[in-house]
Amino acid sequence: MEHNTEIRPFTIDVPQADLDDLRDRLARTRWAADLPGAGWSRGVPVSYLRELAEYWRDGYDWRVHEKELNSYQQFTTEIDGQNIHFLHVRSPEPDALPLLLIHGWPGSVVEFLNVIGPLTDPRAHGGDPAHAFHLVIPSNPGTGFSGQTREVGWDTNRVTRAYGELMQRLGYDRYGVQGGDTGAVVGPGLGRLHPDRVVGVHANGLSAFTEISQEEAAGLTETERARLAHLSYLKTEGAGYVMIQITRPQTLAHGLHDSPVGQLAWIVEKFKEWTDPAAELPEDAVDRDLLLTNVMLYWLTGTAGSSANSYYETAHAGAWGAGERSAVPTGVAVFPLDVSIRHALEREHNIVHWSEFDRGGHFAAMEAPDLLVGDVREFFAGLR
Repeated sequence: MEHNTEIRPFTIDVPQADLDDLRDRLARTRWAADLPGAGWSRGVPVSYLRELAEYWRDGYDWRVHEKELNSYQQFTTEIDGQNIHFLHVRSPEPDALPLLLIHGWPGSVVEFLNVIGPLTDPRAHGGDPAHAFHLVIPSNPGTGFSGQTREVGWDTNRVTRAYGELMQRLGYDRYGVQGGDTGAVVGPGLGRLHPDRVVGVHANGLSAFTEISQEEAAGLTETERARLAHLSYLKTEGAGYVMIQITRPQTLAHGLHDSPVGQLAWIVEKFKEWTDPAAELPEDAVDRDLLLTNVMLYWLTGTAGSSANSYYETAHAGAWGAGERSAVPTGVAVFPLDVSIRHALEREHNIVHWSEFDRGGHFAAMEAPDLLVGDVREFFAGLR
């Protein structure tokens, strides 16, 4: 059977009926009750969510953000039976290094909007043109305009293979990779899969798959001990969403697919918990319109279930694991609340660059684009 390798131009054009339906659903929301004084301790409080949903309905303008997304060249192609949507933004600098940017959950290509300009055209953003990149920014299978996955089996290893094929299909036989969250799994995976093509992997939010022994824990710095404690919190109190998505994503999907406020709450909780701890509310860390545009990419494409299902696939395939140690040069950027501990990661990665920052968070490209851009430029400067 012949495989369709065609790369097709893509333009976002959401039917007005879909936007009208969203506004109607938001207006007819049946609101839950809060317990007095609970705040954020049990999830997203109704008072906060109600105000955000009202802004979504009456203040937020999708067409403005649709136009911004469409200002970048977008394409779709089919890989391994799955539609893959991606932004392909070429630098005006002829010697630019191709760079694959990989988002995670609950992110999307929207995560990278603030870094596209500085990375592709440093000359126009006060930087050195020698630091320019051609960017490839895919929507992960089952997320956003890549659409729902069409069959079971789309774990992170399969995504890794698909992205290797995507870069080859675009004619890039030598490139770098950057990612956080899922991107911090797929990125290093690509380095292991194609060490002859991947010149370097830059990751934020990188955590080790191997446990730290009691003897090792005794030798940690105070900062590292705090990260270990936060990791323990993430594995217990902070793991509710993980357990649902790796066990019963389909049950969850019904609520999120039918209720925009349900979808909003499910995502905005993570923007509260994972962003810069100095930010009191999610929109203190990430622009409110940008946050809602990210939510829109889940709502409009009906990918709540398929994006959650990627957790199920990866967990049941045993694909969360270190594999062999990567020889590819790896750069790590550590932002507040990241749980990266260097000597644990060095068992799995060839770390040649390590940076720690005191602002930003899990969604680094949205929260601290200047810091992330600077670190990416510095890391790849010696690998071109």
